Amino acid sequence: MKKIKITRETNMQALLFHKPELAGMLLSSGMGCMGCPMAQMETIEEGCRAHGMDDKEIDELIERLNKEELVKDKKKIKVNKRK
Repeated sequence: MKKIKITRETNMQALLFHKPELAGMLLSSGMGCMGCPMAQMETIEEGCRAHGMDDKEIDELIERLNKEELVKDKKKIKVNKRK
C-alpha cells in the first residue's frame, strides 16, 4: 500500500480508508473516528481538538501514527524479500 505522510491537515476519512490498520491507535487515543460522520470532513487536527487535545498531544499522536506506518511498511518489505 502507498506510504503517506500523516500531518495535521490529513483528512480523517482518507487516513482510515488508506491506512485502516491505524484505527486502533486512534481509538486508544479516545477518537472513535470510524463511526463518526465528522470524519468525512475533519482533519486529524480538527478531530483531536474536538476531543480536547492540545498541540503537544496532537504532535505526539501524529508522530506515533507516522512511526506505526513506517513499522508496518518495513514488515511488509521483509516479508516480500523472503519470497
